[in-house]
Amino acid sequence: MRAVFLDYATMGEGLDLGPLEAVVSDLEVHDATAFDETAARIADREMVFTNKNLLDAALLDAAPALRFIGLTATGTDNVDLATARKRGIAVANIRAYCTASLVEHVFGVLLMLTHSLDRFNASVTAGEWQHARGPFLLAHPVRELSAMTLGIVGYGELGRGVAETGRAFGMEVLISARPGADDVPHGRVAFEELLERADAVSLHCPLTPATRGLIGREQFRRMRTSAYLINTARGGLVDSSALADALKSGDIAGAAVDVLPVEPPVGGDPLLDYLCNNLGGGKLIVTPHVAWASIEARQNAIVELARNAAAFIAGEERNRVDLDP
Repeated sequence: MRAVFLDYATMGEGLDLGPLEAVVSDLEVHDATAFDETAARIADREMVFTNKNLLDAALLDAAPALRFIGLTATGTDNVDLATARKRGIAVANIRAYCTASLVEHVFGVLLMLTHSLDRFNASVTAGEWQHARGPFLLAHPVRELSAMTLGIVGYGELGRGVAETGRAFGMEVLISARPGADDVPHGRVAFEELLERADAVSLHCPLTPATRGLIGREQFRRMRTSAYLINTARGGLVDSSALADALKSGDIAGAAVDVLPVEPPVGGDPLLDYLCNNLGGGKLIVTPHVAWASIEARQNAIVELARNAAAFIAGEERNRVDLDP
């Protein structure tokens, strides 16, 4: 099998490619591949590995030898799956490789928001504690997670992991039914009800035509003014302008966003503008799509990629996303 890894640098430094090299002996590795370089690099390859490179219909049709696409991510929106099915190209994603990393990130930012850790640190740095009248500096709000209700939207591997940890903190956990669904399954609540009841809403659903813009102005108006939004899933799930306005107006208390609709945000984003004027409104934390990115999770991704490739070579259907539903 002749294979090419198009964007290995997106996986970060310090990884061992050994598990993949043991499966595919003829492996060509590129740190990055521009869109106009992709066709030439995949033209004679039977296996393509990528994290974020776009593989549209034209590129797939121009690669007659291509038989397998291995993604180092769970999301598949960068691959034209309909064309892959038509061409008989197997596509496999990776799952359950970064659960611990992402769950820890979710609760790391939630604790920063609820315990005002950065604000207290800034107060000490500014000398406010040193000049306080008593031993304590109670200058910022602190809320216990055990007194809060956590709403989960998207109950796959990652959503389940966040829910389990939330319960360990003593939180009441609400699981959303599919937004827009007529029926609410047992053990879940309607999406709108979750927005109204939750103190923190954490998103873990895929980006599809049905979920794009899932959280916008109407949804922010439904949420509690003391609530927080956490998005570690896909940037397109949230209307950035609506979120910035909700923070400015006090419709919600804060948000932690690890993803934006366009990454990197070379054209800007309303949330980046809000960072520059973060005075008086709700608290906003923006991180550069790193919730998944512990060294352990990234190495897990390489191992899972190798296992998917080995399964395909053996005629098995491991983590296939190209198969008809």
